[in-house]
Amino acid sequence: MRPSPRLVAALAALPLALVACGGGGGGSSTPAAPPSIADASADNRPVKGGGTLNVALNADPDALDPSTATTLVGREVFANMCEKLYDIDATATLIPQLASALPEVSGDGKEVTIKLREGVKFNDGTAFDAEAVKKSLDRHRTWEKSARQADLAAVSKVTVVDPSTVRLTLTQAFTPLTAQLADRAGMIMSPKALDANEDNFGASPVCVGPFTFVSRTSGSQIVLERSADYYDAAKVKLDQLVYKIIVDPNVRAANLKSGDVQVADQLATTTVKGVQADPNLTVVAGGGLGYYGITINIANAEGSTEQPGAVSTALGKSPQLREAFELALDRDLINKTVYNGLYEPDCFPAPLDSPFRAKDLQCPKRDVAKAKQLVQASGVPTPIPVTLTSPNDATNVRLAQVIQQMTKEAGFNVSVQTAEFVSTLEQGKSGKFDALLNGWSGRVDLDGNLTNLVTSRGSNNYSGMSDPGIDDPIKQAAAESDPAKRAELYAAAMKKAAELRGVVYLYHSKYYLGMSKTVAGVQYFQDGLPRFVTAGIAA
Repeated sequence: MRPSPRLVAALAALPLALVACGGGGGGSSTPAAPPSIADASADNRPVKGGGTLNVALNADPDALDPSTATTLVGREVFANMCEKLYDIDATATLIPQLASALPEVSGDGKEVTIKLREGVKFNDGTAFDAEAVKKSLDRHRTWEKSARQADLAAVSKVTVVDPSTVRLTLTQAFTPLTAQLADRAGMIMSPKALDANEDNFGASPVCVGPFTFVSRTSGSQIVLERSADYYDAAKVKLDQLVYKIIVDPNVRAANLKSGDVQVADQLATTTVKGVQADPNLTVVAGGGLGYYGITINIANAEGSTEQPGAVSTALGKSPQLREAFELALDRDLINKTVYNGLYEPDCFPAPLDSPFRAKDLQCPKRDVAKAKQLVQASGVPTPIPVTLTSPNDATNVRLAQVIQQMTKEAGFNVSVQTAEFVSTLEQGKSGKFDALLNGWSGRVDLDGNLTNLVTSRGSNNYSGMSDPGIDDPIKQAAAESDPAKRAELYAAAMKKAAELRGVVYLYHSKYYLGMSKTVAGVQYFQDGLPRFVTAGIAA
């Protein structure tokens, strides 16, 4: 169905202040994407030693504690100061990082042996060894405040075999384990720092990494400096990394153009064209593993990790109304209107090119007539009130207003409530919301886009979805090694989740990294995390 002239006019009339300068608006043709991530990863120009690199982040991270952190911007900082047992490379292939080899898995899949790098030190000079790995993994999986519990739920015991070997005993085979250990669940923290400041580790984090934490000014900046104890110190050229928190996308782009920062993360799609046009700057693309959408509170009455309960909103109580709400949305028009066509519209959490994505997953087109029928059949008086909570940056507010206009045609009265990004996450966890704009940065293994996000009582399952038709196939897929069988199981779970509509997925995000052309050696992979271990000013 083509969008109505009335809707197009309403979208065009949204305040221009919400559209960051430098973009093209929602034209009929999709703009060409900036250069691929290979262009960034293939930048092997020699770099000078020393200097400070100023990097603009689009939001203030939550606590810099690998056990509790939940934000993408936090992962960007971690990527340069907290190494993991495993990582990914430019082809999104899992590789050893603090481990010395890929895991050895027993025939039944229930014992996983990990060999560790030797001669490694944490950034406080403490020796990195199997005891330190056990301490961190046990904290991730058992600490009551940990957001990693679901990531490592299959691990029942961590055993020190010798100083350079740990063995993980699993309750069942868990194929995604290596991928989980390539993210925060695999970050190893200094045992000395944990002993000194267990509950407040994030205030002064100490890990293994090319850079070490120096200071943080909330809402302003995070300072890292080159580590004297890093095992591969010869690679590291920069003296200092300074992350500057610049939420406004126009200001972030302006700071890049002025040279106040040399790198800017997650450029708003409305500013990409203007940055590309600057002869002193370049733009590279990464990401695509994650998604963004509307989380609807259908059963999160007491908190995401608590037992699901009844909610009072009409949208939360009625699957029919949630279907009507989705049918009122035009994902392609949202992409063009809000994002200049630079994202990938979709209605599932599996990336479009994921090997675990079944080919029969199809998205509904906008159908206002059917949406109206469903609203009328529900018997709920119109207009149906919906409070949509949005992060307070200009792009999210623009998206919220587009959703407001689209769903109005079907009989919904959406009011937009804005809050700082971290505050929206707190509302999501506590269940204190009606509908919420929220995304996930994505993982290489599809399990990381589902477990803990749509399974019962997952810490990031803000909607409160709880259904055996979702939980069981996801659990079975995690124990399955055949990719085709895993894809089939994930498809079943995603189809069931699509019926419940606790999350109405809108698109897969692409991340656009702006950089001064004087900066070289940045690694930018499919996870969208800029790595500065080899970065510096081009010689």
